Amino acid sequence: MKITVNSQSYKIDRVTTLLEALYQIKTTQDSDLTFDAGCRSGVCGCCSVRVNGKEQLSCSYEPKDGDVIEPIKYYPKKKGLLVDKSSGYRLIAKDKSALKEYKDEVLDTTDEKLTQVQTDCILCSSCYSACPVLEVNSNFLGPFALTRAYRYVADKRVGNAKEIVDSVQNSGIWDCTLCGECTVVCPMGIDPKSDIIQLRNQSAKYGYTDPNFANMGFGGGFGFDPNGGF
Repeated sequence: MKITVNSQSYKIDRVTTLLEALYQIKTTQDSDLTFDAGCRSGVCGCCSVRVNGKEQLSCSYEPKDGDVIEPIKYYPKKKGLLVDKSSGYRLIAKDKSALKEYKDEVLDTTDEKLTQVQTDCILCSSCYSACPVLEVNSNFLGPFALTRAYRYVADKRVGNAKEIVDSVQNSGIWDCTLCGECTVVCPMGIDPKSDIIQLRNQSAKYGYTDPNFANMGFGGGFGFDPNGGF
């Protein structure tokens, strides 16, 4: 079986996971091949790569003949499949998604379900790499940062919800195209697209509206031209 890693073709024995294949290549063929790995159980998220143009965890993906392996997108490449994810992690601080003010509230089962899935995010950056908005706007907060923001906004024990909502207005929730590519690649079954929609709903409660509407033409009326055009 052959796979291609960063334009270099390698012949490998059949293995259970792509991560095993990468270790096999490094041990027997190319000692310079560099990649990240951790728990090997799909929990730590550090081994994310792109396989045939789609984001995968290398410790969970079973390689197939002809697979093309590349680093995840939008991060500075360090070496091989290894990238520097620090710029993405800083987005979490930018959207202020943290508990700063605590309210003494009792959560029922329904309350807990609101944030149960979002809490499972492993920061693998698969959703970030799959997001087409980042192709044109490098300042976009990105799916995992916005999912984390919703996780805190939806928690009624968080007293600084408005501060978090305020922080996701610019290069945030309104810049998302709602294409759903982030949802497709999430290995934890999180739906960032839905979380962003919920953040938009929460934003409306604080008086925010979609700024894109104001730029669509006559009176904000979806590009209407009183002279007969659009």
